[in-house]
Amino acid sequence: MADTGVKLTIAVADYPHTAAVRDGSIPIEGVDAEIVTVKPQIGAFRRMVRNLEFDVCELAPTTYIIARAYGIPITALPIFVMRNFHHRGLLVRPDAGIRTPKDLEGKKVGVRAYSVTTGVWTRQILIDDYGVDASNITWVVDDEEHVTQMPLPANVIHAPAGRSLADMMAAGELAAGFAANAGVGRSGAPTGGEWKVEEASYPELFPDFQELEADWFKRTGIWPMHGTIVVKDSVLKEHPWVARSLFEAFSQAKDDWLAALDTSDLSVATDKRYSAVRSIIGPDPLPYGLVANLPTIRALEETAFKQQLTPRRMSIDELFVDPQA
Repeated sequence: MADTGVKLTIAVADYPHTAAVRDGSIPIEGVDAEIVTVKPQIGAFRRMVRNLEFDVCELAPTTYIIARAYGIPITALPIFVMRNFHHRGLLVRPDAGIRTPKDLEGKKVGVRAYSVTTGVWTRQILIDDYGVDASNITWVVDDEEHVTQMPLPANVIHAPAGRSLADMMAAGELAAGFAANAGVGRSGAPTGGEWKVEEASYPELFPDFQELEADWFKRTGIWPMHGTIVVKDSVLKEHPWVARSLFEAFSQAKDDWLAALDTSDLSVATDKRYSAVRSIIGPDPLPYGLVANLPTIRALEETAFKQQLTPRRMSIDELFVDPQA
């Protein structure tokens, strides 16, 4: 029987599939949970990897892998609370001469930070599927990396002081950039505004992104994750059962959400997005657990190393606790 009443601070965003854990209607066995709300959740990322401020935290998976590689004492559970495909969202200037992904080479491309998960997943597609030499692209960033120990590659530069990526894109100083808070339109601050596609006439690099995403998943089995749950190593060492308790609670909340999804009016944007993607992924658009996610985890770990985000390769056992073992 697990210990009872262990007090844990938990910083996880409020999604329809996490709400029941956050409000306590689905309890975490053996845990006295103090739910911490950080808006936007990106603010919690930095507080966790720099100061270990929470016992349990939703973290961008690339940030987590980098943090783990540099010895920050946190370990992930295979609970992935946010996911998205990434053939969409890389926008190009019509006059930049970019007809194919290879045309990005020799150009400047804006992204909020080099390690932002959206950029990492898209670079993986460019490298693996289109033979792009990402080291021959100058990546222009206007924000700092979450993990301060990570050195930036030589082909990553900072935007000039006082300049946003949106301004640079509009001025023709960038040939391409990521939409919304992954890049173009960010002021550099974590709470900066988002740039909207419809406000400018920048075409997608992959205009047929929906077909490409479906084909990519069919070929690779990779369903990119954006949010994973991490726990302090000290908590897992003292209370190893916490991993299972967290997994079971978040799984129950997600399963209840799924059961209601078919009868929902889909008024919530999150519900609409995940309902739509079921035609590609299957009935569960947010699979938890190691087995179902091994292709995705391995792909992100490998590409993080390829992109010089981590100094070494890491094993699945080093990165994740299996709460179902």
